[in-house]
Formats: sequence, structure tokens, C-alpha cells
Amino acid sequence: MHFDGSQFQNEIYVTGESSWPVGADEWEALASEKLEAGPFGYIAGGAGSEATVRANREAFERRRLRPRMLAGNTVRDLSVEVLGTQSPFPFFLAPVGVLSIAHPDGELAPARAAAALRVPFILSSAASHSIEEIAAAMGDAPRWFQLYWVSDREVVESLVRRAEASGYAAIVVTLDTLTLGWRPRDLRNAYLPFRQGEGIAQFTSDPVFRSRLSVPPEDDPLVAAGTMLAMFPNLALRWEDIAWLRELTSLPLLAKGVLTGEDAVQAFDAGIDGIVVSNHGGRQVDGAVASLDALLEVRAAVGPDAPVLMDGGIRGGADVLKALALGANAVLVGRPYVYGLAVGGQPGVEAVLQQLAAETDLTLALMGGTVARELDQAWIAASS
Repeated sequence: MHFDGSQFQNEIYVTGESSWPVGADEWEALASEKLEAGPFGYIAGGAGSEATVRANREAFERRRLRPRMLAGNTVRDLSVEVLGTQSPFPFFLAPVGVLSIAHPDGELAPARAAAALRVPFILSSAASHSIEEIAAAMGDAPRWFQLYWVSDREVVESLVRRAEASGYAAIVVTLDTLTLGWRPRDLRNAYLPFRQGEGIAQFTSDPVFRSRLSVPPEDDPLVAAGTMLAMFPNLALRWEDIAWLRELTSLPLLAKGVLTGEDAVQAFDAGIDGIVVSNHGGRQVDGAVASLDALLEVRAAVGPDAPVLMDGGIRGGADVLKALALGANAVLVGRPYVYGLAVGGQPGVEAVLQQLAAETDLTLALMGGTVARELDQAWIAASS
């Protein structure tokens, strides 16, 4: 599939206006006006002093592209394939929980937007719509399921089985959120949406989880919320436990939250099929290494062929291409599409993704590249 970013750009010039904000900062600013302090802080905030949030952006700022002239790159290829899942663009939609706090349509809106553009959507365990609802909304469009490995193994198994039965093509196991990080914005607002029953639909729709309740969640949602929150912390989990999950499913397994070369090697040794280099958007460990910096270490440790994705700090097309050049097979986009959701529901998400695709294509064209997935470190100036 050939996507021409200049054509998308020219449509704005021809019509004389943009129907939507342009650029990540404008989307975020408008989302902050539309949302109450609690929901916006939950989406935008990070752990502690938010140093890790800033580090994610600073890591991209430190790297500079090395454009090459007269490359004859009239046609460009932005497509990628990761573990059998194809995307016309080198980005997937990251798993983001509790999207109902951004828009009443919750995960349905970005899932439908992703399906319309054939961009893979990763559904969160902490969602406001069930595995089956999202599958029905997406049809045959590509999707993965993100798994929070709670302390009740039978619930974990049930979630995985449901994802298998509903056409999800991979399981993304989040390793960095075995308990919630210290998040001052949420603490100041005393805001945790799960307490009000938001973001627990995967659990309340699960037969095994429901069997753990004294009353149906429809009769007492607070009991359901409390039961889910009680089983969420799982700091006892160890690498040896991956063998159980590997035995459970034949779907590709990805480990999300890896930030060191040692852990990346350990993950593959444990039976994981791919890595998502991520610091959870800076929401878990204050002062942690930036995802882009960790990507370099992870890629060096696992070699050129291992599937490696990254998230954290992606805000524009140049960021996407820098990450690819530094070793990512694809990136995950998180907060930008959530701001699009808050501003305009499904059409807002589609606009964010189309803008990101257009900017990625134009940047690739102007830097002299042809195939985005073939970029390497030669396209990046040495960082100071």
C-alpha cells in the first residue's frame, strides 16, 4: 500500500482549513480543555516528578536525522510486519486502559478507527469494553491483546482463552505494572477510575472472575471493582512463570516493559517471541531510562532479527523514523491517539493517525529514504 503524505497535506491547503488540531501539542491542549482534571491527569501524568516522561521526549530531541539528497524516492513504503501482523504504517495503537474516561465510546472508537486504517490495535486488559465487543467492532482487522498478569491464574487463563477465540493475533504481557506506580497527579485528585468500576469490563465479562464474586457485578459494581483491584498486584511474578503462559497458548507472546539488554535476553530465553521496549509512558518508575535509549541497548543485546517494538515519547513522524533507524521494527502510539479520542471520538483518532502517517511519509521523502523498515543507524547523527 502506498500512502502519499503530500496528498493528505494538500487537501488541507485546498480546503483552506484543517478540521482538526495539527500536531501533538495542539491535540493535547484541546483534550485538556475538554476533560476534567481527574481524567486528564490520569492520561497525561507520570510517576513522581515525571522525569521519565520528560526523558522520553528528550531522548528523541538528542537524536538528529541525516537527510540525503536526490534519492529518487518518488514512491515510498511505510509498511511493516511484526510476528505475522501487518500494518500499512510503522506504528500500532498502544494498549491504553480506561478509555471511557476520555470519551463515552471508550475502546470502541479507537478500535474502529484502527480497523478503518488497518492499523493494528492492542486492547488493554484494563478496558471499558470486553474482548468480544472489540473483536466484533473490528471484524477481520488486526489486533493484539495486552495482558495484565493478575494474581489469580485461572482468571489469566480465561482472558487468554477468550483472546484466542476472538481472533487476537498475539498476547502482550505487561511486566512493568505489577503494582501501580506513585502518580502525584492522580493522588492530588484522589482519582483512580477503577474504584468507580471504570476499566474493569474484561473482568466483569469474564466467567471465572464472576465466579469469585459474592454478588453479580451488575448488582454491586463496587464489589467487582474491589475484587479486581485486590488481585491486580502480583509482585511475586518471576521469569520462571513465563513457562506456564508459554505452555498455555500458541499465540506469539510479547514482553512489554523491558528496559535492559539483560531482561530482553532473559525474556527470549523464557519463551517470549518479541519485546516491547517501554517505560509505560513514564507512569511507573520516576527517573527511569528513556525508552529510546533502552531500545539501543536491547537491540544490541538480542541481535538484528529479534522482533522489537518500542513506545514512549512518540509524538510525530520524525520520532517514528528515528525509532525505526535505532532498531525498532515498529512503534506503539499511545497518548496522541487518546487525545484524539477525547477531542473527537473515532473521527478524532482517525485524524491523529492520518496526520502521523502523513508526517512520517513526508519526513521519509525529504530525508531521502524509500523503505521505512530498512532504516538503520546511519540515518542518525551521533548524539552528543
